[in-house]
Amino acid sequence: MKRNKLVALSTFALPLLAVAEEATATTVATANSGVGLGYLAAGLGIGIACAVVGYSQSRAASAALDGIARNPASAKPIFVPLLLSLALMEALVLFAFLITSTLASK
Repeated sequence: MKRNKLVALSTFALPLLAVAEEATATTVATANSGVGLGYLAAGLGIGIACAVVGYSQSRAASAALDGIARNPASAKPIFVPLLLSLALMEALVLFAFLITSTLASK
């Protein structure tokens, strides 16, 4: 349980601290033009996207390995859909990165 809290803290808090520092410096430099909020939203968005996809990938891999452990003959039929689903999950993170970098650049 403590490890889950530590992983959640490192996933959400550490990127936000770096983004908040950049947002503060940018906001001070631009005299409250709203640019800092874009950095904050970008950091929060990519942090949430990475956390959710990481959790989803671990659940998918766990389910696939559990299925293979119960029936070793099903390893080949499970392997391709597992890789396809993991690739699609990674694509979601890349889309989130593009969206958040667009938010940060405005």
